[in-house]
Amino acid sequence: MSEAFRPSELKTILHSKRANIYYLQYCRVLVNGGRVEYVTDEGKQSLYWNIPIANTSVVMLGTGTSVTQAAMREFARAGVLVGFCGGGGTPLFAANEVEVNVSWLTSQSEYRPTEYLQDWVSFWFDDQKRLAAAIAFQRIRAQQIRTQWLGLSMSREDKWHIEASALEALLQRFERSFVQCSTLNDLMAQEAVLTKGLYKLVATSSGYGDFTRAKRGGGVDVANRYLDHGNYLAYGLAATAVWVIGLPHGLAVMHGKTRRGGLVFDVADIIKDALILPQAFIAAMEGDDEQAFRQRCLNRFQQAEALDVMIDSLQSVAKDYSQVGR
Repeated sequence: MSEAFRPSELKTILHSKRANIYYLQYCRVLVNGGRVEYVTDEGKQSLYWNIPIANTSVVMLGTGTSVTQAAMREFARAGVLVGFCGGGGTPLFAANEVEVNVSWLTSQSEYRPTEYLQDWVSFWFDDQKRLAAAIAFQRIRAQQIRTQWLGLSMSREDKWHIEASALEALLQRFERSFVQCSTLNDLMAQEAVLTKGLYKLVATSSGYGDFTRAKRGGGVDVANRYLDHGNYLAYGLAATAVWVIGLPHGLAVMHGKTRRGGLVFDVADIIKDALILPQAFIAAMEGDDEQAFRQRCLNRFQQAEALDVMIDSLQSVAKDYSQVGR
């Protein structure tokens, strides 16, 4: 008889190097023989599937799921974020930490790092410093769009024919506008112009035609539904990145001081347009179902090392604007 092992004995894998985001539905999550598994029922049989928690960053529990206390204990030990969501992965619900649309149950520890938190709060109460940090995030966002949309992997997509000069002109106008932004409202106005331009470009590049962004699913419009779905995946990675370096989700620099989950939205913006936006339209044109689209997004996250980008961005902004010891 094989000896059961304890998940706490597993070697730690950095969150930025972890490979897995799980979306589960109609199953039970429990601990079996020291392993965290999810159980599905088929006829008279119960099928057990292992969850490699040491290599998992996010678990999303959808319709018809339950999780045991023992499983939550092992998720916490391995630093896995757990989110409760609706069918298909959207919307996300949970009991604490972030507001209703994007909420996560974060594992608790008395030994969370404080280095970046100290750097962050040292400038966060200064309006101009906070604005500068928001602009820094937007610069990274623009560069990610430029890199990913014009990259080799996207050039292989049959439904993607981006006009490089039009994209570059749009991004350069956005980047030049930063010098005119003296308030957060100024920056958000420029961000709105960029977003509208990106929607128009990607709809044209993918052959989708006329498009109007509609929140919360957009009814029968496939691209709108996929944008919501993919954005929630990005929020999961962003919540992981923020948690990993020890920042409270409420210390936003752009999405307002009144939203408890604002920093998650700030960080997700770094890669949302770069990775999710093209895939939503390409998947719609290809006729992909929800599962195929979700896999597209996860593949792009891995190829672009999205979690690395988010963590590096948070660390660099924290250090660049820190007032600690100055």
